Amino acid sequence: MPDEYSLSDVLERIYQNQLGLEAALMELTLQAERQGLTEVGENVRGSLWKIGENAGHIRQGLAKLRSKNL
Repeated sequence: MPDEYSLSDVLERIYQNQLGLEAALMELTLQAERQGLTEVGENVRGSLWKIGENAGHIRQGLAKLRSKNL
């Protein structure tokens, strides 16, 4: 149970939340684009691209942090 609130566990949960929010934003973007709001879709896709780019760095950092805890 002590690992449940370790830094790596907390960061992992934040990362999972980020992925969930990214998926929800994509769904809303698709809906907006279907309604003809292409500029909104383009703006959100730009933000989603950055989120996706950062996700790889976060994932690598988590892996490094977890390997140090072993």
